[in-house]
Amino acid sequence: MTTVGEGILPSRPQAVEAMRIGIGLPTAIPGIPGRILIEWARLSEKRGFSVLATIDRVAFPSYESLIVLATAAAVTETIGLLTNILLGPTRTPVLLAKEAASVDQISGGRLTLGLGVGARQDDYTATGQAFKTRGRRLDEALELIHLAWRGEPVAGSPKPVAPAPVQKGGIPILIGGYSEQAIKRTVRWGIGWTASGVQPDQTGSFAERIRRSWQEAGREGKPQIVALTYYALGKDAQAGATTYIKEYYDYLGPWADQIAKSVSLTASALQTLVKRFEDVGVDEVILAPTIAQVDQVDLLADALL
Repeated sequence: MTTVGEGILPSRPQAVEAMRIGIGLPTAIPGIPGRILIEWARLSEKRGFSVLATIDRVAFPSYESLIVLATAAAVTETIGLLTNILLGPTRTPVLLAKEAASVDQISGGRLTLGLGVGARQDDYTATGQAFKTRGRRLDEALELIHLAWRGEPVAGSPKPVAPAPVQKGGIPILIGGYSEQAIKRTVRWGIGWTASGVQPDQTGSFAERIRRSWQEAGREGKPQIVALTYYALGKDAQAGATTYIKEYYDYLGPWADQIAKSVSLTASALQTLVKRFEDVGVDEVILAPTIAQVDQVDLLADALL
């Protein structure tokens, strides 16, 4: 199977000898000035990271992912842009298709759309969307989004609703989540799968299920495997990481403490962790910051690039 509907599936580059190293934007660290995101994006490209990534919340004082990536696109030239992940069912499909295609055009075809359903009910309460039906609605939305990207009128519109994406076949999609349905979405709609907040061994075992299902479905090539992990470097790294993680993951209770303890705090710890991800077949690792100081970009680049 090599098509989505009548469109050709887009693809990012297949795995290369060295794993790609991406960096997160500090969009979900409360209280940061927006101008820091611009400086962060410019410096990240200058230092040679493969991609700029966002994480997504609604019921939290974070920046909106696609607006931030459109801004990053305007101040950079070559670095990739990734939502990792966007809570697809909190958006209406038509607007999501339009917004993503707009960012793809502005960036010259640098956007990859990471999509998932999330686990926090408050994000759906805040947007007036049903929580229990979020998976089914994402499946329906993916169908409509691809129709919109092909220039077909959708949802009762007499005309196309989105600019045509730069990338042939539509914007590449990475699917997040650890359910059987996430595997099915990856195989049907995605260029691959993205893991968030889990250790390399867990990432590797689920990635094997993705690869097996991909092959069984007759998809060509290999699925891209992306993993996100957190970091903090330099002075007060532990305090900064703990403060952010415990606030962002407060809904998990004591488990948030365990996430905070897993954050890599030194160059050597990061190097070891990245090597472990590489060993289980991850193609690209995203290092998400827990401290919103721009020197974190240089510290990370010095450690890994």
